[in-house]
Parts: sequence; C-alpha cells; structure tokens
Amino acid sequence: MTPNPMSARAANFPAFARRLRARWDMPFGYRHVLGVGLPLMASTASETLMLFADRLFLSHYSVSAIAAALPAGSLAFAVQIPFIGVCGYASVFIAQHVGARQPQHVGAILWQSLWVALIAGVLLAVAGMYLAGSAFVMLGHAEHIAALESVYCRILLLGSFPVLLAASFSAFFVGLGRTKPVLVANLAGVALNIPLDWILIFGHFGLPEAGLGGAAIATLAGQTFSAILLGCLVFREGRGDCLAASWRPKIRLMLRLLRYGGPSGFNMFIDMAGFSWFILRLGRLGETALAASNIVLSVNMLVFLPMMGLNSAVSSLVGNALGGRNTEGAKTATASALHISLAYMTPLALSLALAGEWYMAMFQPEGAAASSPEVRSTGVTLLCYVAAYSLVDSCNIVYFGALKGAGDTFFVMLSLTAFAVFLLGLPVLALEQLGLASLHSLWTTLSIYVVALALLAWRRFAGGRWQNIRLVEK
Repeated sequence: MTPNPMSARAANFPAFARRLRARWDMPFGYRHVLGVGLPLMASTASETLMLFADRLFLSHYSVSAIAAALPAGSLAFAVQIPFIGVCGYASVFIAQHVGARQPQHVGAILWQSLWVALIAGVLLAVAGMYLAGSAFVMLGHAEHIAALESVYCRILLLGSFPVLLAASFSAFFVGLGRTKPVLVANLAGVALNIPLDWILIFGHFGLPEAGLGGAAIATLAGQTFSAILLGCLVFREGRGDCLAASWRPKIRLMLRLLRYGGPSGFNMFIDMAGFSWFILRLGRLGETALAASNIVLSVNMLVFLPMMGLNSAVSSLVGNALGGRNTEGAKTATASALHISLAYMTPLALSLALAGEWYMAMFQPEGAAASSPEVRSTGVTLLCYVAAYSLVDSCNIVYFGALKGAGDTFFVMLSLTAFAVFLLGLPVLALEQLGLASLHSLWTTLSIYVVALALLAWRRFAGGRWQNIRLVEK
C-alpha cells in the first residue's frame, strides 16, 4: 500500500512540536534568548522610533529637510559608531567574566569603557565644530541641501558624549544579562524626543521654527536623558560604592578593551560607512531620487534596527557561555537567535513587498510638503529591494553578533573592509564612471553586498575558529 504523504506529515508534527518545546526550555534556547533579547530589541526599536519620528515630522516640513536628514544623520552616526562599538564591547568582557565566575572585575571594565567615552566624546565634538561644515559641499551636494546637512550633523556630533555614555552604561546591563533597565531608559528618551520634535521643528509654544536643527536638538535631548537615567540605574543596581572604588584608569585593561573592541567598533563603522557612502552617492542623482531613497532607508531602519538588539543579546549570551567554557551553549544560543530573527523578518519582508504604498504614505500624506507622485512610485519600487535582502541581513546580524561575543573581531574587521571596498565602494564608482549609475543599478549593487556579507558571516561561524579565542583567563 502506498503511504499517504499527508498522514506522514501529520505523524511528524508532534515530534516537531516536541523539538520546538525542548529548544524553548533548554539553556540558551528560545526562552533564554528572548529573555535577554526582547528588552534589547524593544530598546533598539525605541531608538529607531526616535529617528523615525525625526524623519516623519521632517517629511511633513519640506522636501529639502527630508532629503538632508538621512545623509547628515548617517554621516554623524558613522563617525560616532567606532567609539560606540568600543564602549559597548565592555558587555562581552562583562559577560565572559560573569560566565567564568569572576564578577569582581565588572566594575573596572565598566570604568574603562566610561573613560573611553569621555575621551572620544571630546574628540567628536571638536570634529563636529570644525569639519561638519565643509563635508557635504566636498561631496557635491546642492548648496541649499549641504547647508541643512551641515547644521544637523554638527549638532549631533557636538552631543556625542551622552551617546557614548549610554553605550557604556547599557553594556553593564547587557553583560549581566539584565536588559530591562536599558529598555526603560530608552523609552524615557523617546517619550521626551517625540513631543520635542513637534515643538522645535514647527515652532510651537512661542518658540522659533527650527526645522532640521530643531530635530537634531530634540534627538540630542532624548539621548542625554536616557544616558542620565541609565547612569542612575547602573549605580543603584551595581552597588554604587563598589563601582565607585574601581574608577581609576587601568591601562592594561583599557588596552585589552581597545584590542578587541576596536575592531568591533571599526566593523560597525565600515558597515555604516558603506551605507553612508551609498546614500551620499545617491545625492548625485537628484533631489527626487535622494528623497525616495531616504524614505525607503528610513523604513528599512524601522525594520532592521530592532534586530541590532538581538545582535547584542547573542554577543552577551555567547560571551557568557564561552566564559564558562561552554561551546555547545554558544552554538545553541546562536541557532536559537537565528530562528527568532527569521521569524521576525519574514512577515516584515512580505509587508515591504506587498504594502509599499502604505509605507510611503506614512511619509507622504496627501497635501504634505514632501508629497510627490514621483517620490512615492520610486519608493514603492525600492522597497522591493529591501524586502529581498532583509532575510539574509538577519543572518548577518546573528552570526556577526556571535563572532563578536567570541572575540573574533579582527578577522571580521579585515573581511568587512575588503567587502565594503570591492563589493560596494568600487562598483558604485565604476558605475558612475561608465555612465551606468541609476537607482536600480546602485540598489542592485547594495543588495549583492548584503548577500555577500551574510555568506561571509555564516562561513566564518561554521568554520569554528572562534571557539579557540579566550578573552578571560581562568
């Protein structure tokens, strides 16, 4: 008798459900990953909402404002992000020391991160004062757009220290696996930022209409409030007297943080710089193309950035497992996070492909200053590119997070640099020189770059060399 395929599948379903339940309950399974990751995903989503609110209000303000916001914000973030990566990498050291049952080192690690935040904050403020004004003119943007971009970028860079401070304080909680305080602080920052956006951009309650500069001030105010609240929570949760005793700079420990956190921060810089370069080159295609791409990338940010919370969670869990010499636990955490990531990204990718008009309408309601049929139709097409590469980008996030948690940051830095140069930067320049640069050719190049990164991350993790790296000595 020929077996019935439907019956066979039905018989296998309980076995599948049992495996799902077993992975839910096991150490480093779904419950464990979600317990650490969900507050971080919600926290990153709140930060995304802060930036999204800026772009949404600005899209109702003027076409020039929304065209200038993303290039300027991306450039500022690209300059800040190497230092954010170093400060945040303290979470991996803390997680590995906790896994190795050495909690006495946590305070000293946090303070080295805070010292790096202070030094870097001063350097970035100086860069904002003297370099932001000329950067966009040199890149060939229209004069009126470059003037707006310079204002936005300068304000964000002058306020770098609170951003780095928040990264250091967040690393403390992420490394301990207690991530709810990070969510609370970031939600508080968003709650302040959104009404300030409306007040400062449009000039309500008797204040002058500040436009793009008002959006930058509102963002900075929200970030500063989050940093202050996080600092209070750290010294309350971490017994302030014990943490205060570790305040002195320890050069050897700081150099160790820079040795592993430096490549991690540079990896983030290369990734962000690649996207910033891409956005800045789009500026040469005209205001309509730039505005459509900026809206699409703002939607992409809304979908993508919450997953960076999962990236931090994977780094912490892998670091904790390897601190206790539990390699299988690190692999389990990575696999669990990958399943969660794909479950999150799949419906969102479908919505981007099938409901592009709805996403574009959020930025372009009828009668709004930035409403344009050409921008809207172009954006709907470009959202299909985002839908196509978003699934493989989720693999990027998980595998690179696992490698970061293991301390395998130097190889990833070299590989990311090579990919950014040879698969994104040079191809874009070649298309421009050959007269083939268009929205579709540039976005196809970006999609190929994202897929190649995913293959690199998977291959490096599968190779297993990360298992031999030791950040913490027994």
